[in-house]
Amino acid sequence: MSTADVTSMRRRPAQPADLLRVPGWCGPTLASLAVCAVWGASTWVAVHLRADSTLHMAALFVHLASLVVGFGAVLAIDYYGLLWLGGRKALSEVVGFTAPLHVPVWAGLAGLIASGAFLHPDLSSPLTCVKLCLVLVLALNGVQAGVLHRRLAALDGRPATRSLLVRGALSATVSQIAWWGAVAIGFLNSRS
Repeated sequence: MSTADVTSMRRRPAQPADLLRVPGWCGPTLASLAVCAVWGASTWVAVHLRADSTLHMAALFVHLASLVVGFGAVLAIDYYGLLWLGGRKALSEVVGFTAPLHVPVWAGLAGLIASGAFLHPDLSSPLTCVKLCLVLVLALNGVQAGVLHRRLAALDGRPATRSLLVRGALSATVSQIAWWGAVAIGFLNSRS
């Protein structure tokens, strides 16, 4: 009898709590599917609903306020990441400081998506379509960033692995490109 056979015989029988456990990838996958569904619904509303001037002005205010809240929190998170890279903050400090900032990031992004549906975006414009795709990329990157943040928090003071650092750098880069790209396109669209 091999060691593997002996080990498998010693395994405890499945417990009821074991049946309720789901693989670790299920949460982020479901969150990503929810993000895509909300984005798709918002885009559908934008195509099929024409807001009157009062609703349009209210949506514009919410859109700009959401941009300030969401993008402001993202900039604070990335600034703390730069402080860590410069050796001015410990990774545990950065993780602790940025944990509560995920709420305003998601609140801002949700506000942008919801209010954007009432701003009647011109979907015949390639720039507008790029902006909508950038917003989807932002949200999906946010799901991934949440997983990354939990993994960094679980290190509990131990040094981060190279793969976590690379994922963090990629996530921050994607975030900055998508946020600034969406802001720039929004500005250009407002001028036309």
